[in-house]
Amino acid sequence: MTRARNTSESRRQRPRPAANATASNGTERQIKIGEAARLIGVEAYVLRFWETQFPFLRPRHSRSKHRYYDQKSLDTLHLIRRLLHREGYTIAGAKKHIRAAGLDRLRDDNAAAQTAPAADSPPHDNGVETRAAPARAELSRSTQNKLAAIREELKSLHKLLAR
Repeated sequence: MTRARNTSESRRQRPRPAANATASNGTERQIKIGEAARLIGVEAYVLRFWETQFPFLRPRHSRSKHRYYDQKSLDTLHLIRRLLHREGYTIAGAKKHIRAAGLDRLRDDNAAAQTAPAADSPPHDNGVETRAAPARAELSRSTQNKLAAIREELKSLHKLLAR
């Protein structure tokens, strides 16, 4: 019984990584996976899955196996989320795109794009990002009319097949 108390006491005395700002010794901020997931806008299990799919995404692990992300990792996560969720890449396509363009350049471009307001994307009230809205604005009126006619024809064909 004495041994268990000594173990728990030594755990309390162990220093924790800095979690809320740059430490006084100049080390970079380290955040846990839950906070990183909230900042990125996904669930923690998604970040764990991305670690298995993107070999360059390797957060630091504590002795107790907790993941800690630094700013560079967060920038990479933002990039992956943009490629997968906004631009519609598959995981294989995102990997290929990152290899072709270079991770550092894409990460820098993504960070710059996040700080500058997007002029071509309309605001979303429901928080759901869509890929079709900005692309629709780029289409000419005649192309939009043709697409609307095709859509109506497809709807009528669907009704015929549903009978």
